[in-house]
Amino acid sequence: MSQTGSGEDVRLAEGIDHQVAMVMDLNKCIGCQTCTIACKTNWTDGGGREYMYWNNVETKPGSGYPRDWEEMGGGWDEEGQERTPGDLPESEDYGRPWEFNHEQVMYEGSDEPLRPMDQADWGPNWDEDEGAGEYPNSYYFYLPRICNHCTHPSCVEACPRSALYKREEDGIVLVDQDRCRGYRYCVEGCPYKKVYYNAMKKTSEKCIFCYPRIEGEGPEGEVMAPSCAEDCPPQLRMVGYLDDEEGPIHKLVNEYEVAVRLHPEYRTEPNVYYIPPFAPPQHSESGESVEAERIPRNYLEELFGPAVNEALNTIERERARVERGEESEVMEMLTTTDTADQYRLEVFDE
Repeated sequence: MSQTGSGEDVRLAEGIDHQVAMVMDLNKCIGCQTCTIACKTNWTDGGGREYMYWNNVETKPGSGYPRDWEEMGGGWDEEGQERTPGDLPESEDYGRPWEFNHEQVMYEGSDEPLRPMDQADWGPNWDEDEGAGEYPNSYYFYLPRICNHCTHPSCVEACPRSALYKREEDGIVLVDQDRCRGYRYCVEGCPYKKVYYNAMKKTSEKCIFCYPRIEGEGPEGEVMAPSCAEDCPPQLRMVGYLDDEEGPIHKLVNEYEVAVRLHPEYRTEPNVYYIPPFAPPQHSESGESVEAERIPRNYLEELFGPAVNEALNTIERERARVERGEESEVMEMLTTTDTADQYRLEVFDE
């Protein structure tokens, strides 16, 4: 536990000086997958990583990536003391990279549409934009996911060789490639299935929160936010430290409590938070708006726990303040385009 200057308690893992964290505003995500490609080209273009998406964007409601990951177990029991059993995803659950008929279409003059050459029956975001509900009140939203760099990570506990660890200076969870023997207990133990097994290297690999970028190892020595955040066209991610009481991360998570965790019942205490999605109200058959929320609250509770209700209510109140011409720090933080506010990564350099 860490206490800020204003006396608020912030839960940090034992032995961790500061916890880096991310807040994603789901109301801004357009599902363009730019973050996915930014991560893919930076970190997972090597052998054995073809199926890996350390960052992915999935449509909710939907099966996600790997398929049905929310039903595979892992994490901790209700007391947060004992790890709960988890399953290993099958290779088919991740999907496989498809070969397309580029040669045929681009160079041989074929009239065939561009399509996978083999029969494709599953892949990341296979159920893109399907969602749920009935016309005219169907609904869906996009959910970007990376490793949550949890405060209480079950992947770290699961490894019998202590190959996974949290960095003392910022709480980033990494895999020591020299110690890892590829047992895959970490893959079983992570309830978010954000640890991957490289069958060519026979080690586990995962999101590293772009730590070389936040350490200032770029060509100019500048500190940069993770590429998934900086490359995002609608700039939906904020990056900083959970215990930086002047930063938007701390304020949105701990002060205003409008940023919530994904599946808090897994009890790994993720350090990636989400501003829950809003949607237009439902429509009647004649097209008139009716007083009913389009995205069911019980579905959002399944994803984000009961705290999502007060988060949505708070944002609703803050929106109303702005509509009345009053000031709202919450809405200022959620709509800022100042990168100095979006990415506060140098406050604990000393």
